[in-house]
Amino acid sequence: MLAAAISAFATVFATVQGVVHDPQHRPIAAATVSIKAANSDFVLQATTNTEGEFQVPQVPIGIYTVKISSPGFATTEQSLSIASGTNPVLHVALQIASATQSVVVEGLATFLSSGDTVTPTTLITRSDIDQTPGASRTIGMEMITDYVPGAYMTHDMLHMRGGHQTSWLIDGIAIPNTKIASNVGPQIDPKDIDSLETQRGSYAAEVGDRTYGVFNVLPRNGFERDREGELLVSGGNLYTGETQLSLGDHSSATAWYLSLNGSRSNYGLAPPIADLYHDATNSQSGFLSLIRNQTPKDQLRLNAQYRQDYFDIPYDPNSNDWEEQAPLGYNSSGLRDAQTERDGFLIANWVHTFSPKAILSTAPFYHFNQAGFTSNFMCAKMDPRFRSISS
Repeated sequence: MLAAAISAFATVFATVQGVVHDPQHRPIAAATVSIKAANSDFVLQATTNTEGEFQVPQVPIGIYTVKISSPGFATTEQSLSIASGTNPVLHVALQIASATQSVVVEGLATFLSSGDTVTPTTLITRSDIDQTPGASRTIGMEMITDYVPGAYMTHDMLHMRGGHQTSWLIDGIAIPNTKIASNVGPQIDPKDIDSLETQRGSYAAEVGDRTYGVFNVLPRNGFERDREGELLVSGGNLYTGETQLSLGDHSSATAWYLSLNGSRSNYGLAPPIADLYHDATNSQSGFLSLIRNQTPKDQLRLNAQYRQDYFDIPYDPNSNDWEEQAPLGYNSSGLRDAQTERDGFLIANWVHTFSPKAILSTAPFYHFNQAGFTSNFMCAKMDPRFRSISS
């Protein structure tokens, strides 16, 4: 129920370091290095030393624009993709600026930071989720199945590399995988995810107890909001509808994000038959994210969620074809089973960076889970051997 984790692998952070030099490869001191998120106002800054070296710790996973500037030189911008637990090294050459104009060089090649890890990794961003049909649904897995090799849905369960045992992490902290929604949908509502990093093997043992895949979630944090709110309402066939109200704000060092989500559908689980009944589902959840960049090497993160999911257990409306053939066959057309799950967590994470190779993450957390199963099985025709227990 309450635990503290110290880990160097289970993290959503990376350290970006590099060298800035002039066209003759002489180091440029006091150059300003800015790393800004591609889709929000989140930004980290550093200054080069006398050797032209810089280091930016605690850069979360995602897509960024790196901007380097220095008086007398042309400003340079380039893209950077960050994977967790990596330490990308950049070598940047600044060109001499003319006396009458400032030149900004854009559109350089993207530097991928996953070169120093053997873990097969796929990074799905907020933009990917928004632009992929169905990916933002509460129980939609398209953000994984459409982007991750070897991922597919079978009978309402997500499979990767042939298995369905997967782990969900938020800010690098494992969430106990106990919800039915972890099978039919993400542990975190896709509308509350800023970036999702998937790992498909060769990962450290401490990231979780499920071995076929790891989903490391960086939640939305409010750096993309400026005292703003958003209301999303969607609907479709099978009486499907979703609603989300989200609010957020940020300052230079602090950001917060709050959302309330609700969804329902008459097509929840996906049994392997064409015609079925009693298959409704609904979900309600609330999510809170708070970030505080206390110092360049210290960051405080708070994540909280409460979620409730309800699923009808569908049944075949016709008598089972194998009823008269199998010795233990029975008519299940009167089955009225339902599953209710309540799940909540509170994670307070303090991250301190000692060096590019040493990060301390202390994360006390509280996790709550409650499952309920109801059944009203009224069957007129049953095998005689079961009549004594057919209440």
